[in-house]
Amino acid sequence: MEYLEKLNPQQREAVEHTEGPLLILAGAGSGKTRVLTCRIAYLIEHCGVRPWNIMAITFTNKAAGEMRERVDGLVGMGSEAIWVSTFHSSCCRILRRYIDRIGYDNSFTIYDTDDSRQVMKAVIKELELNPKIYKEKALLGKISAAKNNLVSPDEMEADASRWEEKQTARAYRAYQKRLKKNNALDFDDLLVLAVELFEKAPDVLENYQERFRYILIDEYQDTNTVQFRFVKLLAEKYRNICVVGDDDQSIYKFRGANIMNILNFEKSFPGAKVIKLEQNYRSTQSILDAANEVISNNSGRKEKKLWTDNGRGTRVRFREFQTGYDEAEFVAGEIARKVREENRSYRDYAVLYRTNAQSRLFEEKMIAADIPYKLVGGVNFYARREIKDMLAYLKTVDNALDDLAVQRIVNVPKRGVGATSLARVQNYALENGISFYEALQEAEKIPGLGRSLGGIRKFTALIGRLRAAGREYLNVREILEMIIRETGYVEELEAEGTDEDKARIENINELVSKTADYMEQAENPSLSEFLQQVSLVADIDSVDPDGDYVLLMTLHSAKGLEFDYVYMTGMEENTFPSYMAVSGEDSEELEEERRLCYVGITRARKELTMTAAQMRMVRGEPQFLRASRFVREIPRELIELEGETTDTRNFMKPPEVSMDRIMKFGTGGAERGYGSFGSSRARSAHGPSGNHYSLNQFRVQKADHLDYKEGDRVRHVKFGDGTVQDIKDGGKDYEVTVDFDTCGVKRMFASFAKLKKI
Repeated sequence: MEYLEKLNPQQREAVEHTEGPLLILAGAGSGKTRVLTCRIAYLIEHCGVRPWNIMAITFTNKAAGEMRERVDGLVGMGSEAIWVSTFHSSCCRILRRYIDRIGYDNSFTIYDTDDSRQVMKAVIKELELNPKIYKEKALLGKISAAKNNLVSPDEMEADASRWEEKQTARAYRAYQKRLKKNNALDFDDLLVLAVELFEKAPDVLENYQERFRYILIDEYQDTNTVQFRFVKLLAEKYRNICVVGDDDQSIYKFRGANIMNILNFEKSFPGAKVIKLEQNYRSTQSILDAANEVISNNSGRKEKKLWTDNGRGTRVRFREFQTGYDEAEFVAGEIARKVREENRSYRDYAVLYRTNAQSRLFEEKMIAADIPYKLVGGVNFYARREIKDMLAYLKTVDNALDDLAVQRIVNVPKRGVGATSLARVQNYALENGISFYEALQEAEKIPGLGRSLGGIRKFTALIGRLRAAGREYLNVREILEMIIRETGYVEELEAEGTDEDKARIENINELVSKTADYMEQAENPSLSEFLQQVSLVADIDSVDPDGDYVLLMTLHSAKGLEFDYVYMTGMEENTFPSYMAVSGEDSEELEEERRLCYVGITRARKELTMTAAQMRMVRGEPQFLRASRFVREIPRELIELEGETTDTRNFMKPPEVSMDRIMKFGTGGAERGYGSFGSSRARSAHGPSGNHYSLNQFRVQKADHLDYKEGDRVRHVKFGDGTVQDIKDGGKDYEVTVDFDTCGVKRMFASFAKLKKI
């Protein structure tokens, strides 16, 4: 057990404390994965625990893969019996075996985000909801939040007090009904139904309790209510549960993460031992001091302080620019220069920002500077049209009850099956209580199909051949190749011959490569398992650690990664922390933003540069900002000020941006393509306590009254038609909030908006 000698005292204590509940508070870069893997090896080698009695769960496929690799290296023979997986994959694996106990077929389909939106679109139509008010994404978000908190459609309806809430509950019920009919689950259902299975089938629960006598959970601060319930049920019998996490890195509240799971661990598991890992192996002390100072401003946390033997290093740099354009130009230029002059690699750099919308300028400047980069969070490989088409064929072969998959491909490539004919098939299916595919098989009984009947027959015959071949002799790769060959999909793309079509062919070829890799790595390969694996792929799993490019990503995406040189951009009030966190009364939201800042700071190994813009374009309009409070929470002696800001006192002044600069970047038809200069945000700058500093070039003339009221339809010269959501009398002018049909919600002063009632 030589690995024990490489651990620090706190890490070793965490490894050797094997019985009963254990909370390991692992600060950023403190070697938590080493502790987890060494603990697994110790349980097997020293305590005689059988490998199949150990379960290790984390959140991403990437993290699970890294843990699996390390465990295999330490344990050697027999390590394959250890269950190392994500929450979703673990639940899916359990449900594949036992979901029939709660009324589903074991060959269920997993719906991704696009699939779920298609189902919700149909639900909105079915319930005759106004799609301008009840939007697919918003409804799915509320349903997901309900599932994360184990709230059923009936419970949601019982708790609903407003009309909109009752309609959401109706949509939730109809959505679940459609999923059940299609024998399909969305991502949240994997967890919810696993808990339901355990609660309704005690023998199944006992079976897994006996199997998993030692449970290890990574990133415990990111667990939600349903994940907590899943773990609690599994650990009830033997109580040998070890969770590793850092409450200071709990940043996924918007996904349902409940920080109280880690803060209340000792209450949930009485008698739990707590061990803190505070030695950091990643960053310099200067970076850690800045992180410690920022996060110490949060009240809802367990006290810890990171330290390192890595040396002090350079101070954190802060540089402020007049515009976001200047900021992006500086970052790209400095990276290019340092790679060229200091023999660095592009892969050493990451540019982090609060929201995806901030990436555009950095992309433009990276391209202009000929810097290779990768945008994390862009279009996922598996979300591309041609890949979704191929996967829909595979899903149909695996589970013909999946209406969504069948409807996607029945006329792809074109078989002469029109929309009217498909609607008739759908109506027939609904009237007879059968699946869409079953209705296609009975197409001769459906009147009015005309020429579409021939295409439908070809489709069902093809699926029949594919299913028969899959059952009898073809593996996953061979089924995919048969689909490509017999559908003529690639031949059609080749006939078109455009660059886009060539790229689609390359993507399909890459999918074939994926199936080949899967066949080599899987113990018991099956089409169902392959589709499950594909469905659970996350954006960050596609990052190639050997690729030499700069990574552009949100702060949320950066969690779990580390880089020698990090640029934290957009460090302004209302950008980071966000406007919602600053303006709201929810202190928890601001504390989560601060935890996000802590995560960003601790991604840096050698150097951290923070940047801000005094004026930033938001929705095509200039917004004037001051430096983020998170920058100002770093003591002066820890931060090096560069460029236009030379003194911390400037953080407390209204931004000084020249009017020439404003008009150059803020007027309609400006040389770099920004939008018009004309809203309340364009005419004011926020002071240290939210005060507004007026620009003398503008005068507000408040109207005696408005010709419209809340709920009225109005027209704006630029944004088009919309519905008035809110009107507030701001003293000097009315502040009007309008939900525009084509460009979303906008807030503006009435005297400048010049809205016309329609």
